[in-house]
This record gives sequence, C-alpha cells and structure tokens, in this order.
Amino acid sequence: MDALTEFREETRAWLAENCPESMRTPMPDDEIVWGGRNANYKNPDAKVWLDRMGTRGWTCPTWPKEYGGGGLNKDELRVLQEELGRIHARPVLSSFGIGMLGPVLLEMGTEEQIQEHIPKIVRGEIRWCQGYSEPGSGSDLASLQTRAVLDGDDYIINGAKTWTSFADHADWIFCLVRTDPDVPKHNGISFILFDMDDPGIRTTPIKLISGSSPFCETFFEDVRVPRRNLIGKVNDGWTIAKRLLQHERTMISGMGLGSGRGPAELTMEEQAKKYIGVSNDQLADPVLRDEIAQHKMNGEAFALTVKRSTEEAKLSTGPGATSSMFKLYGTEHNKRRFEIMLKILGNKSLGWEGEGFKPGELSTTREWLRSKGNSIEGGTSEVQLNVIAKRVLGLPD
Repeated sequence: MDALTEFREETRAWLAENCPESMRTPMPDDEIVWGGRNANYKNPDAKVWLDRMGTRGWTCPTWPKEYGGGGLNKDELRVLQEELGRIHARPVLSSFGIGMLGPVLLEMGTEEQIQEHIPKIVRGEIRWCQGYSEPGSGSDLASLQTRAVLDGDDYIINGAKTWTSFADHADWIFCLVRTDPDVPKHNGISFILFDMDDPGIRTTPIKLISGSSPFCETFFEDVRVPRRNLIGKVNDGWTIAKRLLQHERTMISGMGLGSGRGPAELTMEEQAKKYIGVSNDQLADPVLRDEIAQHKMNGEAFALTVKRSTEEAKLSTGPGATSSMFKLYGTEHNKRRFEIMLKILGNKSLGWEGEGFKPGELSTTREWLRSKGNSIEGGTSEVQLNVIAKRVLGLPD
C-alpha cells in the first residue's frame, strides 16, 4: 500500500469516527461557525467538530504543524477534501483569519507574532475583522486617513473604517493605518493588529437593502496599541495589504463555486421543475432550461480551472494575479446564479415578509439583493479587470 492510499484509509476512518452525524447535513445560515472568544453554537455538535478538527490541524490543513496546522502536502490535501466531500461534511470554520490574515502572518510576521496568533486561528479561538475601507477611501484605498502616532512603545490610533465585516462580533482587527502623512500616499501606510475590546473602539452596523447587517462602521478614538503588533516594517503596509487582498479575492471567488441550491435545499434543476413544471421528463420552459444548463457548465468549467490552478501552484507561493481572475469570474457567476433563481421563483420572488411566502423563497430574494455587493467587496470588478490587464495580459497603463 502506498503512502497516499494509507493516508486516505486513515483519514476515512478518522472522519467516520469523529465527524458527528449532524455535521453531515446541509449547513443552515444560522449555524455557520465563526469561532472566537464569544462564540455561540446553536448546534453543540458544531463545537465538537471544530475542536476535533482544530486539534488535528485540519481547519488549516496545509499550515505548518509547529504552529498547529495539519502540515499536509497538496496530494494529502486533495485526499482530505475528497473524503470530507464523500461524507458531505459541513465546513468546520468560517474565518477571516484562515482566508486572509493567516497566510500573510506566516509569510511576513515575526516568529513571536506567528506563535501568538496562528494556533488560535487554527483552533477557532479568535475571530478577526478587516480594517481597510474608510468613508472617503474605498477603491482608492491608499488615500486612507486613519492615523497611528508613535508614543513610546505604543501607537495611538484615531480614525474610522467602514464596511468592516462583522466588526461588532470580532475579537481582533487587522488594520491599515497612516504612519507618515508627509510621503506619497502608498508609502506612508502600516499594517497593524489590535484587540477590539478597547474602550476607544465603537462599531455601528450598516443595514443593507437585503435587511441584514454584516457590515459596520468602526470608529477609533485614542486606541493604544503595542508597537510589537506592527506587521512587517513601518510604512510598508501597502505591500502587505496587496498580498492580503490576493488571498481575500481567492476566498471571495469561492462564491462562484456554490451549489446553486434554492429553497428547501433543492438543486437549481429540482427547484425549476417544482416551480415551472415538467414536460416529457424535462423542465417545461426550454429557454430557462438552456440558461440553467449553461450556468451549470460554466460552473463546472470554473471549478476545474480553479482546481487546475491550485494543483499547478506551489503551496509556498500563495495566490498571484490569477486571484483577480477568479474573483472577477466567481462573483459575477454567483450574481448570475441568483438572477436565474429569481426567474425560477417567478412571483414567489416578490416577497419580503409575511404570509404567502415560504422561508426559502424569502431568503432567496434577500440573498439575490446581497449578491449585488459581490462585485464590489474585495475590490470591484473594474479593479480586477485593471489587474488582469496589467499583471496577466501585460497591457500598458
């Protein structure tokens, strides 16, 4: 028996014994696990699943073992993903620490910073938010004005951020601050980490058109942060910020790999047959049938392209400009998915609340509205097109 086959058998046996039965069912939105020091678990099995996977390092399978990760190579990672998929295991942990900050810390942090934060991220003991955009600095992120002034061994931070996802639930923030206002704007930015449990920090949720409030305005007033929390060199934050954005865009592109499920966990095809009807064992509407088939083919092609890119890349290099390609296509593909789902629902997509509509129908309408932001967050589709033009196609400025 070769080593990979042995790893598969061991993994299959471990998952059979350690993955609770309720963690082998579709994930409701209200049971998504974010972890953190104030985490609540609607399903107690979710905490059991997190603890078991975290102890093994399989929340971050390819991160180094010495920092709590799984230490798997790319072939072992593929086997783990296949075995998790075989039993329909739920994602164990949703984390900006895993998808964005962790890879940057492993690459650019000091040994002390890595030892302090990475094991907590792996075990789901800390929940992070991102302090990038400001009220006057969105796509032109480098114009940010939140100040960090050195005072002995601390920085004093004052300013405001906006669109800070889940800031009202986060334990810590990774934040861009201006440490030198007298140099060109890209050259005076630093990247720093600090605890959100500071009396000088205030968060206010921003209610979206979808009715939910995942984003916040975040205000800092004389927040004192130890100098040792600075990542990289002072005024080198823009380099780190760009690197993190590559990881963020790769994470967001995963929206385009969604299953296309609708109300009551029906596939898009099943949903269409339920709402539109069947003729000769096929969806009765040939135009909609063609749209669904085309979208499904596009999704399969996108998934295979992402898989091929992952297999071709060395694990140590991290994402490059291709992350912009995947972010662009993935988010636009996800938006198209919800457009089709609304066509399927017909007048059942017009509900907002009250009687006459099922919960799944109402949630689909709200998710359709929310999906419009996919092509803005993490860098707009226009920004991604610019990156692709310059970094992939090599076109002149």
